Amino acid sequence: MLGYPIGEIVFLVIWIAGAGVLVGILAGLFGIGGGAVIVPVLYEVFRALNVPEELRMQMCIGTSLAIIVPTTVRSYYAHKKRGAVIMEVVRAWAAPSIVGVIIGAGIASFAPSAVFKIAFVVFATFISVRMLFGADRLSLGKELPGRALLSVYGFITGLFSSLVGVSGGAVSNAVLTLYGRTMQQAVATSAGVGVPITIVGTVGYMVAGWRHMSQLPPLSIGFVSLIGVALMAPVSSYTASYGVRLAHWLPRRKLEIAFGIFLGLASLRFLISLF
Repeated sequence: MLGYPIGEIVFLVIWIAGAGVLVGILAGLFGIGGGAVIVPVLYEVFRALNVPEELRMQMCIGTSLAIIVPTTVRSYYAHKKRGAVIMEVVRAWAAPSIVGVIIGAGIASFAPSAVFKIAFVVFATFISVRMLFGADRLSLGKELPGRALLSVYGFITGLFSSLVGVSGGAVSNAVLTLYGRTMQQAVATSAGVGVPITIVGTVGYMVAGWRHMSQLPPLSIGFVSLIGVALMAPVSSYTASYGVRLAHWLPRRKLEIAFGIFLGLASLRFLISLF
C-alpha cells in the first residue's frame, strides 16, 4: 500500500474525507447510517489498493459497519433528546436483528463476492426507487404489528444490513413509515436499531475475515480496515448532528431525488462488475 505515489494517496485521503462529510449528513438526515454511500466509495478505494476481487466487497462492508458505529450512536442520541425514538420498536428489534447480523457475518467468511454485490444492487435499487418515486405514500396500517412480526422485521433488517454494510435504517424506515409512523419517528428509531447492528456487525466481520488476513491490506483486523475507519469515521460522526438538524426543517424532496440518482448509479456500477 505504501508503494503508491504520494499524490494518489493524498487524493484517496481527500476522497474518503469528503465522502465522510456526506455520510454523516445523510446518516442524520435519512437515518441510513451512511453505508449506502460508504460501500461504493470504499469499493473504488480498495480496488485502487489492489485488494483481491473475491474479498473486496466483504472488506467494504466490514469497514463500512465499523465506520458508521459512532455516526449511528451520535444520530440516535441526538434524536432521542428530541423524544422521537419509539423505544418499544428498538427493544423488539434488538435481539432478532443481532441474530441476523451474526448470520450475515458468518456468510461473509465463505460466500463469494458476487453474493454481496447482488445484495447491494437489490438494496440500492429499492432505496433509489423509494427516494425517486415517493413510496412513503404506501401504507400497511395505522398501528404497528405485534411483537412476533416486529421480530421478523428485526431479523430481516439485521441480516440485510450485515450483507450490505448499512445500519438497517433503510429497511426499518420503510417498515415504520408503512405502518403510519412519521418520518421523524422512523429516522430516530432506525438510528436506535442501528446501534447494536453496527457494533455486532463490526465484530462479526473482524472475526469472519481473520483467516484471510494475509490477503488483506496492512492495518486491517479481519474485514475491517483501520485506515478506512480512522479517515472517515471522525468526519462522518461529527457531521451527523448537522443532518439531524436538517431532518427537522429542510424540504427534502430535491435531496431525495439526488440521493436516489446516486444510489441508482452505484447499483449500476456493481451490476456491471458482475459480468
